[in-house]
Amino acid sequence: MHIVDGVLSVPVLAAGAVITLVGSVIGLRQLTDDKIPQAAVLAACFFVASLIHIPIGPSSVHLIFNGLIGLLLGWGVFPVVLIGLVLQAVFFGFGGIVVLGVNTINIAVPAVIIGMCIRPYFSRWSSYVVGFISGFGAVFLTSLMVALALTLSGDVFLNSASLVIVAHIPVALLEGFICAYSVHLLKKIRPELINSQK
Repeated sequence: MHIVDGVLSVPVLAAGAVITLVGSVIGLRQLTDDKIPQAAVLAACFFVASLIHIPIGPSSVHLIFNGLIGLLLGWGVFPVVLIGLVLQAVFFGFGGIVVLGVNTINIAVPAVIIGMCIRPYFSRWSSYVVGFISGFGAVFLTSLMVALALTLSGDVFLNSASLVIVAHIPVALLEGFICAYSVHLLKKIRPELINSQK
């Protein structure tokens, strides 16, 4: 999911930076004191999960857990993902500093959308269904956003954009199953973690 520095056009980078700034401000306002420990744990999960990645052209394939984070934190996913991406860029050279905004929105926007659309059905649908749709949907939307960012930066990236989408289908399925189990477990032991997020 990380797009490397030096690939995207300036307008795409600028749009990514602005949206990330706005999303992070909203997210920080919604992160209450009682949600900070939860956000820290989810940031660590995101950080560790995306360390194991397979490079694909100017991007990469890896687990991200943005569907689960979106369900649990809503807009709080923006600062969580941003912090994880900054640490990965600084310490491991994954992604880059200039492209931080775009990488953040590629992961955070689908998470917010999934959280808003799926959370209302948490108490009505099977927890496995809610979890699978959240995990699969967020990763699939993220792959579409990565492909869009590449496509908007030049026709030379069209093949890479298509490859990013295809390569993320197995990852989306895997995240769907992981998120399904995670949501089922949360519904049994801590349902308020999802119900409390509006």
